[in-house]
Amino acid sequence: MKMPGSQPRVRSCPLGAPALGADNAILADTALHVTDDTEVTVFAGQPAVPRNITVKGNDANVTGDVIVEGLNAFNVPIAETIALAGAAVVAGNLAFRQVTKVTLPDYAVANTERVRVGTGAKLGLPVMLSRDTILAAFRGGAREANRPTVVVDVDEVEKNTVTLSSALNGTAVIVDLYETN
Repeated sequence: MKMPGSQPRVRSCPLGAPALGADNAILADTALHVTDDTEVTVFAGQPAVPRNITVKGNDANVTGDVIVEGLNAFNVPIAETIALAGAAVVAGNLAFRQVTKVTLPDYAVANTERVRVGTGAKLGLPVMLSRDTILAAFRGGAREANRPTVVVDVDEVEKNTVTLSSALNGTAVIVDLYETN
């Protein structure tokens, strides 16, 4: 039931046309230094839309923390620390609109360890929600058959993310939601 005098609060949020994430979309294999952290400020690419960042080592010995700094959807500086887990892809949780600096750890065992930084499947929502109010998600004009995975945070827009149940493929993604704030 709509309250008299109230405004509709259902919002359609176009999230761009993101391609499937690539584990080297931001930074290709980069060698780790023997004793010092490596700071990188020039990148192979940037997220086409606000989305999470991934990190991946080139072998089982790669450990330590990668610190990713950048901007959220509102151009506010943010940072996230993502722990490396060998050659596994590790996904961060914050949605970055732009990456401005990546700090890589020194190497753990051998002078052959490398790290790459990419983009993941979590897309940033352009609003801060107090609860999951997603009504529907669409990819390429078709409604997703399964509900997306949604994370909300009333204080920080970069923590509000949606992950579709199907793989991103470069077609338009739209999320319909009920605004809570």
